[in-house]
Amino acid sequence: MNQQPQAAGRMPRQIPYIIANEGCERFSFYGMRNILTVFLMTSLLLSIPEAMRKNEAKEIFHTFVIGVYFFPLLGGWIADRWFGKYHTILWLSLVYCAGHACLALFDTSVHGFYFGLFLIALGSGGIKPLVSAFVGDQFDKSNRSLAQKVFEAFYWIINLGSFFASLFMPLILKSFGGAVAFGIPGVFMFIATVVFWLARRSYVHVQPAAHEDPNSFLKVVRTALGQAPAGRAVALVGAVLAGVALAFWNDLGVVAALCTALVLVLGFGGAGAWMALDRATPQHGEEAVAAVRAVLRLLVLFGLVTPFWSLFDQMAKPAWFQSSMMQALNPALVLILIPFNKIVLYPLIEKLGVRLTALRRMGAGIAFAGAAWIVVGLMQLWLDGGEKVAITWQVLPYALLTLGEVLVSTTGLEFAYSQAPMAMKGVIMSFWSLSVTVGNLWVLLSNVSVRSDAVTARIAGTGLSVTAFQMFFFAGFALLAALAFALYARRYEVRDYYRV
Repeated sequence: MNQQPQAAGRMPRQIPYIIANEGCERFSFYGMRNILTVFLMTSLLLSIPEAMRKNEAKEIFHTFVIGVYFFPLLGGWIADRWFGKYHTILWLSLVYCAGHACLALFDTSVHGFYFGLFLIALGSGGIKPLVSAFVGDQFDKSNRSLAQKVFEAFYWIINLGSFFASLFMPLILKSFGGAVAFGIPGVFMFIATVVFWLARRSYVHVQPAAHEDPNSFLKVVRTALGQAPAGRAVALVGAVLAGVALAFWNDLGVVAALCTALVLVLGFGGAGAWMALDRATPQHGEEAVAAVRAVLRLLVLFGLVTPFWSLFDQMAKPAWFQSSMMQALNPALVLILIPFNKIVLYPLIEKLGVRLTALRRMGAGIAFAGAAWIVVGLMQLWLDGGEKVAITWQVLPYALLTLGEVLVSTTGLEFAYSQAPMAMKGVIMSFWSLSVTVGNLWVLLSNVSVRSDAVTARIAGTGLSVTAFQMFFFAGFALLAALAFALYARRYEVRDYYRV
């Protein structure tokens, strides 16, 4: 490990470079993402019949987003096992810049444009878990109390970039066309890469674990399953069920089938490994087994957070929410709530005698999401009854959901880092990103189920519209998850995997 000497309790001097890098990178990402669907429908896909164009644009957009949330696993694995976080971030950032260049240069070429989207998904997704993990690497046990503040600043700058991208990029696309509108985010990504590179001699570089590590996570799990028939049987059940999910890809859809298969393999494989971990102790030692056990406990917490993402990523679904309002309002609220929570809300709650641990904040965030969707469901009932919804009521669920986002996301980033063993920081942060994909899986499966005539008839029997029923269903889903999260958190053994 290459480490710069640092006074105890001091803020690392290299942190502003990472924060600035993230602000520029997020402007570049949201700048292109927020105009992507509009550009596809109004320019690139004009050769497609209008009736089919919207669905084609949506399919391209969602395929791109899926790539962004799956490539973190690749980036995390490469960084942890081979090249380290710094080099992986730098190289994938250059790939990211090349993707932006393709969008700007090939704004009239379908194949060139799609190749650019692939490069951006690879670059953005690959660095997504690594930048936040790299932030954590700059701290150790002497100044880890400052890490949560930095992760909050990190999330604040993300939303600052998103806010300005949401405001300006649609206007630039309308006034100057695709080449300029996609070129500007590319310039910001290049600036982000240069800023990150400038502090290369100041960073703490945690070296990757040797790829022949005999006590790696997968080797410990393989040993455990190999020596315990019961655990191996549970893991095999997951593999079989994953195969069944893939076999129904035509009914579920390709994306839902793949995500379901992945969840089944992880869920049953993790349960089987947990049952058998003690069998691996003689070969790998207590420390390696304890690290695997800590990772499996953490993945359960991540699983309980997924209902929050189900609600969060649907917040633009009701027809009475304008997409432009959503894109600007959410980051604007985050910019307000992060300092408000830190300066006003958290100290006030602490004065009332309530200790706000990381897990309590995250559980409360999931519950706030459920409350937001109860409000949204009530609004839908008003609309179904022919009443209008005032703009002030429309802002309320956004405020509740964004408060939940701040509690879950800013806290979860630092908590996930602190609970991940040193050799698995990148991979664990990748799984945190993957929880967003799993949250969207529940939405996909819900949408598939309501296509059934039998389900639709049952919903009709409740006297609710399908839309209202789904809103109350997801509200209940989140509130149950918040309760399960709170109960599990009471037994969770918090660890400190910051550097010594």
